[in-house]
Amino acid sequence: MIAPFFALLVAAVLQAAHPHRLAPIPLEILERPVTIRTGIGRAHDDAGTASKEAQALYDQGLAYLHAFVWIEAARSFNAALRLDPKLALAHTGLSVALVELNRPADAQQAIAAARAAASTDHARRHVEARALQMAAEETPADAAKLAAYRRALDAALAAFPDDVELVLLRGLAESSDPAERGQGSTLASVPYYERALKMAPGHAAPRHYLIHAFENAGRIDEALTHAAAFAELAAAIPHARHRHGHDLRRAGRVQDAIVAFEAADRLHREYAKRERIPLEYDWHFEHNLGLLGTSLQSAGQMKRAEVQLKAAFALPTGLLVQAYNKRDWPMFLRARGRNQEAEAAARVLIGNANPVIQATGQIEVGFAMLSASRWGDAANAANTALRLLRAAPGGGVAANALLALQGEIYLRTADRPKGNAAFLEVAKRVRAAPGPDAWSQALFTLESLARVARAVGDWPLAGQMARQMIDHDPSYAGSHYALALVAEHDEDLATARREFAVAQKAWANADPDLPELAEIRKKLK
Repeated sequence: MIAPFFALLVAAVLQAAHPHRLAPIPLEILERPVTIRTGIGRAHDDAGTASKEAQALYDQGLAYLHAFVWIEAARSFNAALRLDPKLALAHTGLSVALVELNRPADAQQAIAAARAAASTDHARRHVEARALQMAAEETPADAAKLAAYRRALDAALAAFPDDVELVLLRGLAESSDPAERGQGSTLASVPYYERALKMAPGHAAPRHYLIHAFENAGRIDEALTHAAAFAELAAAIPHARHRHGHDLRRAGRVQDAIVAFEAADRLHREYAKRERIPLEYDWHFEHNLGLLGTSLQSAGQMKRAEVQLKAAFALPTGLLVQAYNKRDWPMFLRARGRNQEAEAAARVLIGNANPVIQATGQIEVGFAMLSASRWGDAANAANTALRLLRAAPGGGVAANALLALQGEIYLRTADRPKGNAAFLEVAKRVRAAPGPDAWSQALFTLESLARVARAVGDWPLAGQMARQMIDHDPSYAGSHYALALVAEHDEDLATARREFAVAQKAWANADPDLPELAEIRKKLK
């Protein structure tokens, strides 16, 4: 018997949205000397130091913070502090980087040092606002602490209305998550970012944050405009190229997206070699590999996709959400009918120390059991996953995958109404999830649901999933292929032929031996 799943799903939505971090970055790396860099985007705030070099390093740290390059931000702030140990704002910026690098105790020491060193009203306002933010981060459900942080920023802006950094921080603070660094920006943040852009037209940060705000609102054309500008302003930052790839992908320009992700990959590898820093210490590297792999998969270039997704799967990671995203590899294997390999990959996930990732492995094992008609084993895997997720912080990331597994069990064991309800709920939730990463993941989830519906002979459900795929990403060949198969089953041959032809055109750069493409050519004859 499968345990109830809707309660888990509702509870998952209420969990904190920011990623749970698994491992700290060694201090030795964060304290290495650093030089002044170019191509990282411009940022400036008067740090109140007599040392021009310390000011330049502080500004560099800000630019790296705004680009989510936490290691280099920490190195830059530490370098500035070696020149001016009383540079309060460098201690403040360092506290942000250290939190992101999973060193919360060191971050507390940094903000304490900032308080002790702050000697001007400008510095004190920055420091106190950051201290209030850190207090809110510790208890993210406490709305009063978030409100106190926002009030401190408003007061600081009243005193220093020309401070671009304060304007940007106030935009970030519009999020309901006090640990927000920009990814969750909402439309309420946009006026602040646009104000900052007017104040400092060459500043890369407003462009970066506007990308996220417009992506989260589904306004992809506007996001793409800012993504192109961010990639130009911060051409040496892998994440800037990566962000451009995200929005090119959303705009249906998958080949251009692949080029952008490949550029980000080259920059990551060059940086890691030059600075002697393991690639896995920057979660963006693995994340970019995953997006490159799934973009290649979308383009039908399965051989190249396999190389990237397999490499991403093999990398160690320090982020829970990134460890969860390793299921892209077993999902890819399942989509290609390689179920035994998918099960082997799933068992690697079960061996992870984190219970959420263990549960993710159980879910993927459950899918493999279903492909072998082992209904009881699949149900046991689903129940094991449910027990693990209920007890684990951050377990909500796997809730939709578990619901999809349970829905498939219902469909394959003749409880069609429950299976239909589960699949429709999964489709609704994955499509509603904010952010470009969730958008990409939703597409392949919908495709998996459509494939299962066809396999069990539930053609009305298969049609619903195919139409949702079209609505979600009309540029994806697989969306049209799924709809063509349904139309063919329904003997709507005109629609089938039209959709097969669209799919064939969209897979123009696919592997020549792609089985779906061979089937399309045969049918169109």
